Amino acid sequence: MKQTSSPDSVSQILAGPILRRLSRERLVLWLASRRPLSFRLRLAVAGAEPLTLLLDAEQQQLPVGEHCYLQLLDIALATPLPCDVPIAYDLQWRQQGDDWCGIGEWAPELCYEGESLPRFVIRSRLDGILHGSCRKPHHPADDGLVVADHWLQQHSDDPQSWPAVLMLSGDQVYADDVAGPTITAIHQLIAELGLYPETLHGALVADSDELFASPQNYYGRDELLPHTKANVPLQKRFFGGARKPIFTTSSANNHLITLAEVMAMYLLVWSPVPWQGLSEWQPALSDEQRARYQKERQHLSRFVAGLPRVRRLLAHLPTLMIFDDHDVTDDWNLSAAWEESAYGHPFSRRIIGNALLGYFLCQGWGNNPDAFAGKPMQLLQDWVREPDSRHQDALIDHLLSFQQWHYSLPTSPKLLVLDTRTRRWRAERNLGSPSGLMDWEALTELQGELLHHDAVVLVSPTPVFGVKVIEAIQKLFTWLGKPLLVDAENWMAHPGTARVILNIFRHTRTPGNFVILSGDVHYSFMYDIRIRFREHDPHIWQITSSGLKNEFPGRLLDVLDRLNRWLYAPRSPLNWFTRRRRMEITPHPPAGAARGERLLNKAGIGHVRFNEAGEPVLVQQLTADTVVDFAVEQQRTEAADMPLTRGDT
Repeated sequence: MKQTSSPDSVSQILAGPILRRLSRERLVLWLASRRPLSFRLRLAVAGAEPLTLLLDAEQQQLPVGEHCYLQLLDIALATPLPCDVPIAYDLQWRQQGDDWCGIGEWAPELCYEGESLPRFVIRSRLDGILHGSCRKPHHPADDGLVVADHWLQQHSDDPQSWPAVLMLSGDQVYADDVAGPTITAIHQLIAELGLYPETLHGALVADSDELFASPQNYYGRDELLPHTKANVPLQKRFFGGARKPIFTTSSANNHLITLAEVMAMYLLVWSPVPWQGLSEWQPALSDEQRARYQKERQHLSRFVAGLPRVRRLLAHLPTLMIFDDHDVTDDWNLSAAWEESAYGHPFSRRIIGNALLGYFLCQGWGNNPDAFAGKPMQLLQDWVREPDSRHQDALIDHLLSFQQWHYSLPTSPKLLVLDTRTRRWRAERNLGSPSGLMDWEALTELQGELLHHDAVVLVSPTPVFGVKVIEAIQKLFTWLGKPLLVDAENWMAHPGTARVILNIFRHTRTPGNFVILSGDVHYSFMYDIRIRFREHDPHIWQITSSGLKNEFPGRLLDVLDRLNRWLYAPRSPLNWFTRRRRMEITPHPPAGAARGERLLNKAGIGHVRFNEAGEPVLVQQLTADTVVDFAVEQQRTEAADMPLTRGDT
């Protein structure tokens, strides 16, 4: 994983530029630098005079360490940019006086072959999307973002085919599942950049320095989290002996804790530059841990080798993001009981808050800068001026109650991105039961957003229409009082949420074409859905692509896929016990699927193209070795080898 250090003039930019929300009148870019910088942006369109913009007024610059500054460039354009043509750009930073350092000097690798600058295209329609979720750096699968860069390179001379958006729909980082070599890199980077230390209240360690020096720092952090035997006295102190909480992931032994760790993690998963010059130092480990560390190092080395291509991709495609649980911690807000325990303890509240603050700075801010322009930025500036626990807790408290993580784009078709994590419909009778993914108020707002649109693309991190047998297993474990064991989070798990979301789909004013893009589950599939017994019904498509760098256990998924086809065949009476019994759900199998398989277990990235009416006309999973098409046009039949044709899923 060790890389050669680069000249100082090149390494000032740690990560980025990442293109975020782009339109004809506004450009939003995110990057990180080692020191405060002044920028200018030069734009070039074929046949037009180049445009040079000084960005002092449009630049927001936040120090998160002695040698680390986050930059959000939010540029309002007096003259709208053209659509559907490549626009070359050169983001330059001032060295001295009128001496500027351009991309050709500090990041020539961002350009595709034959090009001297990176480019972007502002699409007049939302006619294509690349989408995916679940990118775990040390998973052995290939990186779907590297696959996406390879695809874009193949189409670099055909900007008309470029997708309008790259949509990352959850688990962009795994804060709760970190490899040992990644933790060592994180701590080296914290020291190199002087990322801010912090005090930890209610923990077995007093502060970040004591945490990093602890024997449990590597592969032992589960002993420090507030749910282990080591913390029983602490639990009694804060919870009066209640059987609590909270960090339910089985991979918590390297769980990120401090804000500095979260910030370093983001830099390391998005750019090769922070890896440059890091040593391959290894902590003292047991024999078992050492073997695990070396295995993780092998997988991580492949991930790091692909980061130059990931950085290039993010510099060419406007990228939108939304969180899911692993961006913070497994089972985040799964139930009211989970929330009561997690947010009632100062240490777990700080861990969750640090991850959410990292999401705000590195993901949410660029999705919709206007949503954070008020009190969030005021509290953030207070923390920047004095990065102590008091200001950090005030900022975290506000973010934990913040209700503007969702957003939309006024595209055609309209793009709606849902927050299914922080506005939950909590179970009132049994606090341990799974919460609904959205509460009544949030769903009412969603219904209002859908009015007066003929077609909508909805991004839901978790599939609205999932695999029925898996949902049944989750329901069984919930009935047994163990929802955390099976991640019992699906749209049908909470009766109130299920009833309202299905009523929205069945409403007469629902858009005629309704595409749902999802991830989360570590396998890919496609269904189309019609309302039974209605002549003029909305047409709904559920398109799921997961994971970018993660996969479901292969044999287990084969068994579940087969059980699903047997138990929920078209004429199975079990279909009439589902909440979706009034809907006709038709699977679209992946090309080359054997034995009636409906689920694709192959890491990569989804690619969807839409026609003028907003209907999907091309659905693919791009992988490292092949392109798998889903049959968009499929004859409906009641044949025995198509058991799900008129059943539930």
